[in-house]
Amino acid sequence: MKYLLHIAVFVIIAGCHPEVTTIAQFERWLELNDDVRFLQQQPFATTPLSHKEAQEAAELIHRRLKADLRQKYAAQWSEKTLALGTHKMPFEYKTFGEKPPEGWSLYISMHGGGNTSQEMNDRQWKNQLELYRPEEGIYIAPRAPDNSWNMWHKSYVDSLFCLLIQLADVFEDINTNRVYLMGYSAGGDGTYQLAPRMADRLAAAAMMAGHPNDASPVSLRNLPFTLHMGAEDSAYNRNGIASDWATILDELQNNDPEGYIHDVQIYKKVGHWMEQRDTTAVAWMAQFGRDAYPRKITWDQNGKQHSRFYWLALPENNRQLDAVLIVSCEYQLITIEEARNVNRLIIYLNDELLSLDDIVEVEYNKDLLFRGKPERTIATVWETMKDRNDPRQVFSARIEVYLN
Repeated sequence: MKYLLHIAVFVIIAGCHPEVTTIAQFERWLELNDDVRFLQQQPFATTPLSHKEAQEAAELIHRRLKADLRQKYAAQWSEKTLALGTHKMPFEYKTFGEKPPEGWSLYISMHGGGNTSQEMNDRQWKNQLELYRPEEGIYIAPRAPDNSWNMWHKSYVDSLFCLLIQLADVFEDINTNRVYLMGYSAGGDGTYQLAPRMADRLAAAAMMAGHPNDASPVSLRNLPFTLHMGAEDSAYNRNGIASDWATILDELQNNDPEGYIHDVQIYKKVGHWMEQRDTTAVAWMAQFGRDAYPRKITWDQNGKQHSRFYWLALPENNRQLDAVLIVSCEYQLITIEEARNVNRLIIYLNDELLSLDDIVEVEYNKDLLFRGKPERTIATVWETMKDRNDPRQVFSARIEVYLN
């Protein structure tokens, strides 16, 4: 009843004042409604916006979502334990250096251990908190939710880390273009797996002494990636596979010189423990910021189904593992260069990528799939922010195309 009353009051206000701008209507609606799940159903949500209005809408949504997250998760952040469903992830963190004007850098560092006892994994977790010291930033060491060999790349870990990034922004004011992922041993396994899956959330990633299992490096096109391994670390053929990845990354970069920045260090005469030579990875990562709007995206849906990757998204009923997309944006032309196991594709756009005030075209196999001016709307801004609340990766227009 309260919700219906608020809607009625809002409609009366808007009807009596036709000169009220879309953004003013939106701001008033946010004031009147505690539950924002119905935002996309409001008439103003699909009204075309200017570039400036789209920016204002993003600021309003970011502020509202931060307030909602703060209220919902304040206790969990204070207790240093995040929970999603039945999965709980404790964490500890330290702060280094001085906070930059744009916000702290964030380093997420995964411990080793794996399929062993609770006590052993707890020791590995505490040890991870002391391993690395960035010059500036928040260094956070989460504790894996369980004690399995694949504890860092189970499907729910992606969701926990996405939440962790959002809450670090809410409670510690981070720069979401400077989020780094790293891990040692079983944590290195996690880096191999999660860095490609979450590349659009990260600025760089560092793998130490791990094993990739079935991970694919294809999605690392826009994510600087460093790999550190002891030459004598032969368990599970870690050293041999690290050399293989060095070759694969070299080949990927040779074929795509503007992508696949990488640095591989294999240290002679050391085994699984690298005597802290791997600490150089922290400074190497810190030289990079995230490219939130890359001009070319290579997306291999590997390990876990994700709904979105940078400015590409897949409808819910059109996602499957092993889907591969290569899509580029040049001037006003979006070119789908490759699409495997994909029938429908959502392309999110903003004025950072191209001009939304001019004609945009989408091509696939030399066929023109779309030609027109995509409209900026509050509905699209909300769609791209509601699950991430990332103010530095916002899209205001969308195009949906069928590839078959």
